Amino acid sequence: MQQNLKILTVLVVGLCLQVGILCAWAESDAAKQQEKTNSAMSIEALVSEILGRNPELNFYREEISAAAGELKTAGAFQNPEISSEVGRKKAIDSSGVLGGEGTAWSVSLQQTFEWPGRIALRKAIANRQLELSTLGLERFKVALASRVRTLAFTLFAAQEKSAAVSEVASRFRSLREVLVSRDLAGITPLLEARIIEATEITTQRKATEAAIAAKSSLLEINKLRGEPWGKPLTIEKPRFTFPKALSFEELISAAATNNFELRAREVELLQQGFKLSLAKNERFPAVSVGPFYSEERAGDREKTFGIGLSLPLPLWNRNSGKIATEEARRSQAETILKTTQREVERQIVEKALTYETKVEEMSRWKLESIQEFQKAAQLADRHYRLGAVPIATFVDLQKQYLEAVEALLETRKETLEALQELRGLTGLGLDSVEPIPERKDRP
Repeated sequence: MQQNLKILTVLVVGLCLQVGILCAWAESDAAKQQEKTNSAMSIEALVSEILGRNPELNFYREEISAAAGELKTAGAFQNPEISSEVGRKKAIDSSGVLGGEGTAWSVSLQQTFEWPGRIALRKAIANRQLELSTLGLERFKVALASRVRTLAFTLFAAQEKSAAVSEVASRFRSLREVLVSRDLAGITPLLEARIIEATEITTQRKATEAAIAAKSSLLEINKLRGEPWGKPLTIEKPRFTFPKALSFEELISAAATNNFELRAREVELLQQGFKLSLAKNERFPAVSVGPFYSEERAGDREKTFGIGLSLPLPLWNRNSGKIATEEARRSQAETILKTTQREVERQIVEKALTYETKVEEMSRWKLESIQEFQKAAQLADRHYRLGAVPIATFVDLQKQYLEAVEALLETRKETLEALQELRGLTGLGLDSVEPIPERKDRP
């Protein structure tokens, strides 16, 4: 009886240990799955993170600080100047008799006053420089966000393509292993084996290219994030909400107000106008005014005090060279502005046409097309093994499945890039992707 109890106890303890081990494994798998889920980021979350951490933003912020320093300097008066002289004086009358000898010294204080309007012009130029620095920061943020969205989707597309290619490559590999293990009697089975082997090689090459593309995008994303180059990242499956494109006239009108390049060229033209006005203003001299005092002790004691005035005489230099230079640069700024306007209009029309074409192309797609191709590829694999499907149908379905996945991802990427270009050109808020949970009924 006691021996039976001992055996029962051992069995119960062993069962408990097995249950505990299974629970621990389950918890470990759940934790790993949760960690994998938590590591996935949406595209817009990645954009927000990089905009908050990218080190290159500090360069543009320091440019703004430097421009603010220039503005402070432009509005400051020149420091007053103090000068002093000291020496010995001998007083000798007309007969050559020394009348006296003593110390002579003087001191003066002068403040330079610019010609009216000159400081205001310098401040206006510095204000335009501050505005240009601010525009540079805003333009970099928009360009960075656009680049991150493109890179993030490229990473997502490469991961999706790699998964599809690996799925097809595994089918060819397992099928090749089955055929190799058989005795290939006859020319037809031998040729079919060679077709499968060759297709496996080309498919594996596509898998390698997709893996390289994913790693390349990941490297650049981690560089922008300031993270170690090898840190893994998974992008959540995005939902595409491509808005209807506005008319060319509306896009061009928005660009005239919001385009960073045009705004910068307009500010530069305005700044150059101020520089020309400053060059003309500098034809007139600055005036230095201040009190002075002098004292001499050579027999008698003499004291002199009063107000001094000094200014340069504009005889040889009327600042004509600088005026001509600033006029030429202002003409250049006008030309650059007009050229930039035409170039921006061309880019807007080109990107809008590309965007409309891609959106129209995607509107003809079925949401379930990829799933249907995937199921057909699986069905062809199963029935080819049973001998119900010829080798040509099996290979074509596998290739068409991969080409459909690639076409879908590439078209969405190109549409996203065109939309981001339009956003940068027009300044309109055209955010295009939002994260959604993975669903099996969506491509």
